[in-house]
Amino acid sequence: MNSANDAPEPAYAWVVVWAAFTCLAVIFGIAYSFAALFESFAAEFAAQRADVALVFGLSGLLYFTLGIGGGMLADRFGPRAVCCLGIVFIAGGLLATSFAQSMATVYLAYGAGIGVGIALVYTPSIACVQPWFTRRRGLAAGIASAGIGAGTLVVPLLAAAAIAWLQWRDALRILAVGVLLLGLGAAWLLRRAPTAVSQVGATPPGASLREALHDRGFWWLYLVALACGPTMFIPFAHVSAAARDMGIAEAQAVGLVGMIGIGSLVGRFAIGALADRFGRAMTLVLMQVSMAASYLLWFGAGGYTALLVFALWFGLSYGGIVSLLPALCMDMFGARAVAGIIGSLYSGAALGNLLGPVAAGAVFDVTGSYGAVIVGCIALSGVAIWASTRVQRRQRESY
Repeated sequence: MNSANDAPEPAYAWVVVWAAFTCLAVIFGIAYSFAALFESFAAEFAAQRADVALVFGLSGLLYFTLGIGGGMLADRFGPRAVCCLGIVFIAGGLLATSFAQSMATVYLAYGAGIGVGIALVYTPSIACVQPWFTRRRGLAAGIASAGIGAGTLVVPLLAAAAIAWLQWRDALRILAVGVLLLGLGAAWLLRRAPTAVSQVGATPPGASLREALHDRGFWWLYLVALACGPTMFIPFAHVSAAARDMGIAEAQAVGLVGMIGIGSLVGRFAIGALADRFGRAMTLVLMQVSMAASYLLWFGAGGYTALLVFALWFGLSYGGIVSLLPALCMDMFGARAVAGIIGSLYSGAALGNLLGPVAAGAVFDVTGSYGAVIVGCIALSGVAIWASTRVQRRQRESY
């Protein structure tokens, strides 16, 4: 007799996976195109690194903090409507940034506008995937979240080429059009799973958001997100700048963000599938260890090759972690309020996303080196590793 976990998933489940993949590729491709815009903003507005990095940090603060709101809206109104609204916000933010005459306008248009837009797309799209699957949930989550890696690989390079050809203002306008066309098409395909839709007189199985927030397992996951936040986002804002400091050419420096994307793609596909077999909580511990170890390579990097290997290794670890967190939420709390729960979890990364890149820029402005930043990231990874072991213990206790 087949169990529920052995039943095949509906065919439309894979449509949802690839729609979510595309949505995530669009929104994080734009988010991480910041690396290509870093020097343009600094030169145009005579800004220091910490000031420019604040744009990236503000955007991340908003999309992680407001992710809970995006998730709750999706739980109530469905992912399609919420994600379409988010795509419009992102396109509007890009367009408004293209007319900016000061860093204050960039903070508002790029940092806030795009941050709100991503909050309305990220959590609803990734949470939409989880209830469609049981047996292959890790693989499905890995494929969907691989869109982040694909966008990180492709869009910053396209943005850099467009900036070199058209200058940054016209490049942003082209990106805005692309976001609308591709993003709205993908968001329209997102649909709730039948198991996540309330029947008359019943609610979907699983914990409510309030019940999840009273579960210590959620707070161990939250500590994981809080501790590894700076470690996960500092390279996106600063590894290209570190490469430029070594005399590496602009295209190769920006390409390091693309290498993070390649590593992330491998991590999301391969790690998600392996986690289905060997346990998602155990795999989370191993990925945290791997991320900490990758920073040792950046610490000792003396040239482009070492930075290239760091970017790939870091990306693999980062991709594995990000693909595991939504699946673990579904494992632990069920489908009832999964988008709101994932959004609440992601708020834990908000502070690290804001303060990590800004603090790294400030430390560099004072010391002229990223050495102290790297040591701090390794220490935070130690906290994340410990918290991940507690998540693993919590899961063992629940079975």
